[in-house]
Amino acid sequence: MQDQAFFKDVMGRIGCDLRRAEGLTFAVFQELRDRITPSEALHVAAQLPKRLKMMWMSLEHPDRKVRRVSGDQFIWEVRRMAGLSDDAEAELAVSAVFAGLQRLLSSPTGQEGEAWDVMSQLPKDLKKLWAQAQRQHQAVNPSGVQARFNA
Repeated sequence: MQDQAFFKDVMGRIGCDLRRAEGLTFAVFQELRDRITPSEALHVAAQLPKRLKMMWMSLEHPDRKVRRVSGDQFIWEVRRMAGLSDDAEAELAVSAVFAGLQRLLSSPTGQEGEAWDVMSQLPKDLKKLWAQAQRQHQAVNPSGVQARFNA
């Protein structure tokens, strides 16, 4: 999956435009990368296409410490960074990007290979969101989501 295909995947999962999908991906990538070790972040980056790798690594620094936060705090941080109006929108965006990232990491359930390594470093409530991401987006999204995300 290349960069544009990834963004189109996110667009389809949450019903937004390309620019919004890029912004949501950036926000989720930054928060997720900060929750795993720098070494693991490099392993993930090695499997990403060029533009996504640049997004993933854009605010990384080698002496970064892992930021341990709850799933609720993670959702709040994404909400704040992406300028979303509520936690439900942020959780949907997080789940959509998680699902797309799992596909990039060749993990159909989010629990194989590199995706497993990422999940193993997440707090319990965020692990649950990571593990449910693929299933959550198999169903068609409710109408009205696109209008909220593109606002």
